[in-house]
Amino acid sequence: MTTPQRPGRFRFTLTHQILLGLALGCLIGWLVPSFATSLKPISTLFLRMIKMILGPLLVTTLIAGIAGTGAKVVGRLGLKAIIWFEVATTAALFIGMAAANLVKPGAGVDLPHDASSVSALAKAKSFTDFLLEAFPVSMWDAMARNDVLQIVVFSIFVGLAVSAAGPKAQLVKDLAEAGAEMMFKVTGFVMRFAPFGVGAAIAVTLGTSGTSVLLPLIKCILALYAALIVFFILLFTAMKLLTRTHMPTFLAAIREPAIIAFTTASSDAALPRAMQILEQLGVPRRIVGFVVPTGYAFNLDGSTLYLSLAVLFVAQAAGVDMSLGEQLGAMLVLMLSTKGVAGVPRAALVVLAGALTAFHLPAEGVALLLGIDALMDMGRTCVNVVGNCVATVIVAVWERAIPDDAPLFHPRAAPASGLPTAEVVADRLGADDSQSGSRTGS
Repeated sequence: MTTPQRPGRFRFTLTHQILLGLALGCLIGWLVPSFATSLKPISTLFLRMIKMILGPLLVTTLIAGIAGTGAKVVGRLGLKAIIWFEVATTAALFIGMAAANLVKPGAGVDLPHDASSVSALAKAKSFTDFLLEAFPVSMWDAMARNDVLQIVVFSIFVGLAVSAAGPKAQLVKDLAEAGAEMMFKVTGFVMRFAPFGVGAAIAVTLGTSGTSVLLPLIKCILALYAALIVFFILLFTAMKLLTRTHMPTFLAAIREPAIIAFTTASSDAALPRAMQILEQLGVPRRIVGFVVPTGYAFNLDGSTLYLSLAVLFVAQAAGVDMSLGEQLGAMLVLMLSTKGVAGVPRAALVVLAGALTAFHLPAEGVALLLGIDALMDMGRTCVNVVGNCVATVIVAVWERAIPDDAPLFHPRAAPASGLPTAEVVADRLGADDSQSGSRTGS
């Protein structure tokens, strides 16, 4: 018989372990930078473990979700998701543009003259190239490269085919569902290593760059984080107005994937855990498995905000006065070019280089931002992950798919599905799967 948890009893959950690892990593990177840089293999190992499970997790959850939902509902889900994605990313772009015009972080900054370090990045891709590259030549190649957009496209086709085949493809559907369940268990195993990976990642960042290198560009960093905070306020306000979400429960639940995303600067690292948490809050797996991976490719709010700020920063640093029409044109280009950007460190620099080329701005601006990109990448990646969690909840509410007694709505309710109360969920999300209860949609 399980002994009920006593109220007020402190539990050292995985979230607390990650926070402790973050604090220790900051101290090591600041006090002993030479030793901190030697910890890079630990952070690299953690990211490799995450990338190891990313492809199989996306394939199994997408195929299982689409096969169990049907083409008609997938089309409806896709339309609602795309509407929200476009609204959110457009708001992010304009917030970044407003921040750049108000703060003018690039004013008085001298661009470097050596562009050799960024010559490989300045390869702009047209929309046609993006569309063609969304379809994999080989699924195994896409899996090997962790190309999320290609994996999503392939999985959608397979899921629709399994749904259309009906009983004849029941075995494939059952296999996908079993595979998804297995991959969530594997995710739980990998997450036990998160405190070490997070601590090492932040230690390496501070040990390599230090704080003095950030001082000349501190204005740009502050402008970005101020804009990200404004976006967060608008995002959570919209979520509260559009849904009945109990915000303290939601915010407590997503803090773990947000911390992982911030410290590792990789959406890959936080994606599996974010999907687990959304299910624990009561969002059905069929919606989590569809909206989260799709948003991973199409709803990068933090990256789009950063890019709008970065383009205007480079223009200001180069002494180029962009008119309002030119700025709006740049926003349109960024809105299209950010679709499908992989959530890995510094991927946004590729898009930035292409946008600078398209608007005849000096490519040296990328080199200027390389020195502080690691710190800014952490903030924008965190916003990417949180934005996709919010998008998933909003689409699920529009679908009326979340039970009325879900922890997401009632922090003190005890759902009949066997989930713990929301207060316990928020406390246990960092704990092992065996302690966090069953997941809705299983």
